[in-house]
Amino acid sequence: MSEISKEYGWDASMEIHLYDKIRQDMKTAMMKKDILVRDTMRLIMGAFPGLTVSITLESGKKTTRVKKPEEITDEDLLNIIRKFVKSEKTVLELKKEVSSHYLELLNHYLPRMATSQEIDLWVRDNVDLSLFKSPIQAMGTVMKHFGKLADGNQVKEVLKNMGNNTANG
Repeated sequence: MSEISKEYGWDASMEIHLYDKIRQDMKTAMMKKDILVRDTMRLIMGAFPGLTVSITLESGKKTTRVKKPEEITDEDLLNIIRKFVKSEKTVLELKKEVSSHYLELLNHYLPRMATSQEIDLWVRDNVDLSLFKSPIQAMGTVMKHFGKLADGNQVKEVLKNMGNNTANG
């Protein structure tokens, strides 16, 4: 398999919950005998029991129980997928590889990340860097705005470059 089919993947604009889309994509993959997609969906679904909710028993003791399918949010699932992406990137780094079909497939289910240009533009339009001793100190402000849609290392790099440009200019 060289190209990941366009039918796989998800984004918030779709009229379907990520939970349902993952189950649907797994069925499609099984019918098409697409082993990579099937196994990836199984891996994600295998992490569902890790999604728990806190409860208090009649005795007053606090414990947790596994979330029911209707309680699982898109954000819960995005966090599971992000965890798999992070571990796959670590594995690829050790193998000195850049990407894999597995990583590409996982990324099809995550929201698009902000680009360095988008981060740079937002900082220029919304942050007064003169208020900070160094641009890196604006990191919290920038991360608060972008949240999980920006990689911390990428933001740090953009801010460092902005600092170099002001120091040189």
